Amino acid sequence: MSLLQLMAADLKQALKNRDELKVSSLRLMSNAIKLKAKDLLRPLEEEEEIQTMKTLAKQRREAAEMFTKGSRPDLAERERAELALIEAYLPAQLEEGQIQAILDQVFASLQPQGPQDMGKVMKEAMSRLGGKADGRLVNQLVKARF
Repeated sequence: MSLLQLMAADLKQALKNRDELKVSSLRLMSNAIKLKAKDLLRPLEEEEEIQTMKTLAKQRREAAEMFTKGSRPDLAERERAELALIEAYLPAQLEEGQIQAILDQVFASLQPQGPQDMGKVMKEAMSRLGGKADGRLVNQLVKARF
């Protein structure tokens, strides 16, 4: 079952349960995927769907931070609730120790000479992690090694 089909089934259930937050979040997510597919003029592959969902998650995370800074805890809480729903459809994230193990492999294979090789390391690490780790965390772990 594709991500879009899973969301459609969950949307139907949320409508029956009259869960307004879940209904609006699921509509937002499915519309974002459909819009991306329309832009590309083809159905999205699984990785593209996941990337679209990660973009939505990042937007919610940033919005929650901004609302918190702007003294709007009510709106920040809604953004966090939407973020939790979005993250439920994303693949499980790797633990920091697992990321470190993959970074060990990347550093062993590339043997970077210094910070100027950070781009190469990040590119290889993110391709090996396959979207199962937050880029910000990976970046921090790579920076710590230089």
